[in-house]
Amino acid sequence: MASKIRWGVLGNAKIAREKVIPGMQKGELSVVTAIASREPEKVKEIAERLDIPTVYGSYEALLADPNVDAIYNPLPNDLHVPWSIRAAEAGKHVLCEKPIGLSVAEAEQLIAARDRYKVKVGEAFMAKTHPQWVRSLELVKNGDLGELRAMIGIFSYFNRDAANIRNSVEKGGGALMDIGCYPVTLSRMIFEGEPLRVASCIERDPDFGVDRLTSAILEYRQGQCVFSCGTQMAPYQRITILGTKAKIEIEIPFNAPPDKPTRLIFDGTRVEEFPICDQYTIQGDLFSEAIQKNGPVPVGLEDSLANMKAIEAIFRGGTSGKWEAVAG
Repeated sequence: MASKIRWGVLGNAKIAREKVIPGMQKGELSVVTAIASREPEKVKEIAERLDIPTVYGSYEALLADPNVDAIYNPLPNDLHVPWSIRAAEAGKHVLCEKPIGLSVAEAEQLIAARDRYKVKVGEAFMAKTHPQWVRSLELVKNGDLGELRAMIGIFSYFNRDAANIRNSVEKGGGALMDIGCYPVTLSRMIFEGEPLRVASCIERDPDFGVDRLTSAILEYRQGQCVFSCGTQMAPYQRITILGTKAKIEIEIPFNAPPDKPTRLIFDGTRVEEFPICDQYTIQGDLFSEAIQKNGPVPVGLEDSLANMKAIEAIFRGGTSGKWEAVAG
C-alpha cells in the first residue's frame, strides 16, 4: 500500500478537532501530522489530546513544512479561499470546508489557483459520500422510485451567540451558507443536474443581519427541491425524496453519527440500515486516494462553483421576491 497522505490543519475549529481530525485518524490512507494556530498555547493541548506531533504558531509555517502533503482548511468562511489559494501556492493539495467561499467570483479564483499550481482542491461535503446517500442515489438511478419528482428537506439548530462566526455577515455566516448549502448540493446530486431557477424567502436577524431562516424552491428539469434551513429553531434534520411510485426518507441526512448505524426508509415500510461508519474517515481517505492515484476528488471545484451559483440565486430571490434564474 502507498504511504499515507500527510495532512496539516489550519486552525483549531470545532469541526476539525471534534469530527474531521478524529475521523481522518481512523483512515487507511490519511494521517494528520501537523496543526497550526495563531494561539499556539491553546492548540498544543488539542494536539496532545489528538496525538498530532507537530504544532505551528502560524499558518505560513505549516504551509512551508515539506513533510505535509495536503491541507485541511476549516477556517471561517471568509478565509476559505484566501488560505486555500495560499496553500495551493505552497504546492499543497487542499480540502476546504463548505461553503467553498463567499461568492461565485471567489470559487472561480480558487479554480484558477488550482489549475495554475497543479494541485488537488475540493470542498468538504462529507455527506455526499456517506453510504446512505450513495444508496439513495442508486435507488433513484435504478428507477425504484419511478420518475423522480421532489426532494423535501429541513435542517436547523439554535444559535444566537453574538460572538459566534455563524452570526457574522462579514465572515459569511447565516443559515444558507452554513447548513442550507447541504440540501442545495445534495438535491443537485439526486437530480443529476443544475436547477433552472429558484424562488426563496429569507428572514434576517434584526441585530446580526444574517439570514436566520431561509426557505427555497429549486426547480429542476424533472421536478423540485423544497427546503428550509434555520439557525434559531429547534434542532432537526430530515430529507424525503419522492418519485411517482415510491419515496425515500433519510433519518439523519447531514450529521450522520460515527458511532451508531444510520437508516433510510423506503416507501414507509422497508428499512435499510447502514453499519457504523465515520463519514469524515470516508471523505479523508477518498481525497487521499485521489492524491495518490491522481484521480478526481470527491467534490471538485466545478461542482462547488455550480453550488455557489445556486446559492447566489437563492440570495437574490430573497431580495427580489421573484423567481431567479441560476447562472449557467
